[in-house]
Amino acid sequence: MNWMDKAAKMKIKIFADGADKKGMLEMYQKPFIKGFTTNPTLMRKANIKDYKAFALDIIKAIPDRPISLEVFSDDFKEMERQALEIASWGNNVNVKIPITNTEQKSSYDLISRLIKARVKLNITAMMTLEQVKAVASAVKGGPTCFVSVFAGRIADTGRDPVPLMTKAVELLRPAPNAELIWASPRELLNIFQADIIGCHIITVTNDILNKLSLVDRDLSEFSLDTVKMFYNDAKASGFSI
Repeated sequence: MNWMDKAAKMKIKIFADGADKKGMLEMYQKPFIKGFTTNPTLMRKANIKDYKAFALDIIKAIPDRPISLEVFSDDFKEMERQALEIASWGNNVNVKIPITNTEQKSSYDLISRLIKARVKLNITAMMTLEQVKAVASAVKGGPTCFVSVFAGRIADTGRDPVPLMTKAVELLRPAPNAELIWASPRELLNIFQADIIGCHIITVTNDILNKLSLVDRDLSEFSLDTVKMFYNDAKASGFSI
């Protein structure tokens, strides 16, 4: 089975994470990419200057898959205004709301109000089971929404994210409208880990997605290619001792 067939057979949905239009459209051509996410940091890296113009352009170019776009205020009243505006841009838009503001005040009340307004959300920057439990309660019975737990950043702290993400899947069961996102993965293996535990979605950057062709590659051949790479680079550098 090749990697395309394997990706197609996974239960987990793969969302492409980025803000580069060319890269997003490249991933849009791949049938196993089921949605898209972005954030202000990725937009800054992509040198986006006009938020609304970029968003409307992407929504027009990718009208039939979910696209998550984030608010960028630190004030909850302004977050709510932005969320309602962003939600009006397309039926395929999920509005990203951070789990707290920068003063660590929770967004639960705002989330509840937006859910009652039937805004499709993506609650982001989550890292604890307490946050997952509270969000599950806030979104229950509402429209389809995403719950983004930053498993990659959890791993960056030296903690294994798999047990936490496994528990998060269970905590979301009372809210069947909510789908768990394994966010900020660090390696291709994370896709398979997330699929095994029953996580609904994983967001993946293009650099990780481009490694899919390595799935199930013969390790002896891969070892030889690595040796050749080191040799050729040394030769091209003209090293001598």
